Amino acid sequence: MSRRAALLPALIVAVGLAATAAPLLLRNAVDAAVPADLRVATSRLVVDRDERLLRAFQVEDGLWRLPVTRADVDPLYVAMLQASEDRRFAEHRGVDATALVRAAFQLATSGRIVSGGSTLTMQVVRLAERRHTRTVGGKFGQIVGALALERYAGKDDILDAYLRLAPFGGNVEGVRSAALAYLGKEPRRLTPAEAALLVALPQAPEARRPDRHPERARIARDRVLDR
Repeated sequence: MSRRAALLPALIVAVGLAATAAPLLLRNAVDAAVPADLRVATSRLVVDRDERLLRAFQVEDGLWRLPVTRADVDPLYVAMLQASEDRRFAEHRGVDATALVRAAFQLATSGRIVSGGSTLTMQVVRLAERRHTRTVGGKFGQIVGALALERYAGKDDILDAYLRLAPFGGNVEGVRSAALAYLGKEPRRLTPAEAALLVALPQAPEARRPDRHPERARIARDRVLDR
């Protein structure tokens, strides 16, 4: 089965459930859902007297997942992230029906994925629960999980979870780990090009790793800058 054939039914079901169809079924599923646990282990750090990082340790699953919150990241990166991944993050309740409709239409008419339709909340659910979302059932579960999570957690908590959990290739997880690994710096001050690169990498972390595929990483970065 082609990628398009596998994704199109899931997107269509997602659109129907999120926008118009079976509202009672969806409401009951959300009521019964257990929100994703946003508490994840982060790397233990050794810092100097000025709180500058000297050394970090991998978490038990072998990942470099450094603690990070929105306050630790350049606002430019956050603005680019929302502009690229979830323009209505501040307004929606976990699912953006307009984005899902657009993604399904683009996939059906162009034969390729132009935009994914997943909100940052939906991505956090997928990452926190290690969900498979390329099937009808997986996409439905992701939607239910996102709606349930937004009942429980605030937008700042969800954004902080994304900053910690976003994959950047290999065993690098989270935007702070990625900034140190690929840019050699903390993410507090980023150029537009650096911020765009960090936005682009989680969309295809292995295919765009700057250390292995610098040209692909550059093209993806430039697309974010253009947008």
